[in-house]
Amino acid sequence: MSNTLLMGKNTDLKKQFFKYVIPSVASMWVSALYVMVDAMFVSKGVGPNALAAVNIAMPYTNLIFGLSVLFSVGASTVISMKLGEKDSTKAKKYFSMTIFSLTIISLFICIMSLLFLDKIVLFLGATDSIFEMVKSYLKIIILFIVFYIVSYALEVLIKTDGHPHLSTIGVIISALTNIVLDYVFVIKFNWGVEGAAFATGLARVFSFVFFLTHFLSKKSQLKFCKFKFEFKILKRIVSIGFSDCATELSIGIVILLFNQFIIKYLGEGALISYSVISYVNTLVLSTMLGISQGLQPLSSYYYGTRDFDTIKRLLKLSLKCTLISAIVIFLICIFLTDFIVLMFIDKSDMALFEYTVSKFRLFSISFLILGFNVVVSGFLSSLERTFDACKISLGRGLFVICISLVVSVIAFGGNGIWFSTIISESIVLILSILMLKKCLKGMDYEEGYKLEAQTV
Repeated sequence: MSNTLLMGKNTDLKKQFFKYVIPSVASMWVSALYVMVDAMFVSKGVGPNALAAVNIAMPYTNLIFGLSVLFSVGASTVISMKLGEKDSTKAKKYFSMTIFSLTIISLFICIMSLLFLDKIVLFLGATDSIFEMVKSYLKIIILFIVFYIVSYALEVLIKTDGHPHLSTIGVIISALTNIVLDYVFVIKFNWGVEGAAFATGLARVFSFVFFLTHFLSKKSQLKFCKFKFEFKILKRIVSIGFSDCATELSIGIVILLFNQFIIKYLGEGALISYSVISYVNTLVLSTMLGISQGLQPLSSYYYGTRDFDTIKRLLKLSLKCTLISAIVIFLICIFLTDFIVLMFIDKSDMALFEYTVSKFRLFSISFLILGFNVVVSGFLSSLERTFDACKISLGRGLFVICISLVVSVIAFGGNGIWFSTIISESIVLILSILMLKKCLKGMDYEEGYKLEAQTV
């Protein structure tokens, strides 16, 4: 964070806000595009079944990415507060402890995942026709888990260190690497889903090296240093990051649930249609998470200084940004549906193409709502209102969507699957508004008490 956050009253807050939000959105896009680009290349280079196979594997990749979010967002908030309090020594220790912890955890997950790979593939819902493709794709992804998890943590913390532009550069390098290697491995070398997985893994290695180089340089104020494990701080980091982690995991959980319901009620053909929808949904959700994560270090910093007026202005900016983004995304999805679907499915199977287009347009209504739930949840986390934030994240990512999915299928049959998300996001939006009002009321009370104390 350093001096870039010491903006004072005369600095343009909007400019500072976008300085953090734009790299955050770009970073989240790359994470979503890793799998999305893989899907496009395997669909064109291998076939529709390969598209379904990559989609089946998505809940696992969301799980490992969510783990990184769990630590990264929490650490970013805690470190930002320490920087706001001018305690750089503890900021460095918490940075070092976070990266070390993630490295150990990711190595453990890598070993366990390889040992139980077949069971993981079966749990994800792979059918006999795509079992081997899912297994081949996941096996290679697992080998790169350490780079997957730690590179994203470094990416988030490089913004906390006050260098959000480097996050954007690292993201661009990684994205271009993934696209080029996907083309070479999948299209030119005909390596199929294995080639797509290798491209994704190597792209993560490139981003890891880029970000690590910064933290080893003199420009970084967050240096690696000796530290003592403080489980109280780790618990605090995890509790703060849990809301955003739940939001990220919700992508995988929802995909897993939808895959199971679609196979049962609509068949494998509809699974291909949902694969297209889920990739776009991931990109939309990643956009909203990017806004949320761009807001968090700023609001956490000002919460550390108890500048409630600036926090409210940041919230207003983020909600306005969310509204504009949601409208633009919705209009793109409605008017460019054919183009989007064509990136994954050829018109050679006209029935599948038209079915996907119609269901995609229906599903895209939820894009108008989900961003507000994500941003409010992230905002509450940045102020350490973790319980309220978790109500929103777990509501939209687990409990409400599960109930909505089951009720919709019971009431309308298989077609109810396609609008269950609209219902669940609408219900959670009401909860988000209530939690936000409660938070703002608390800040007004604390601000009034502070002014009264100053007067006395």
